[in-house]
Amino acid sequence: MNPRVKMVKPNPDYTITLVFTNGEVKRFDVKPYLSIGIFRELKNMSVFNSVKPFLGSVQWKNGQDFCPDTLYMDSVPETQVAETIAAESAVA
Repeated sequence: MNPRVKMVKPNPDYTITLVFTNGEVKRFDVKPYLSIGIFRELKNMSVFNSVKPFLGSVQWKNGQDFCPDTLYMDSVPETQVAETIAAESAVA
């Protein structure tokens, strides 16, 4: 079983930065999905920014979600934002 999402941060370029349960920080590109079905709603930045961790994955306020394995396997390592996310979580 792949690691699960424990934190998520939306980015202005329609990517999400993910922190997984194994400590890896990766970036997932949502842009390829923005023209498909229910994911079209995510073009609205206020909806896109509503993403939250949910049961080891992520979910937006209108119910859009991704399989946690897809998030892990199709994302790319992101090492420069780990401290930023950790700092934001500490403030929240």
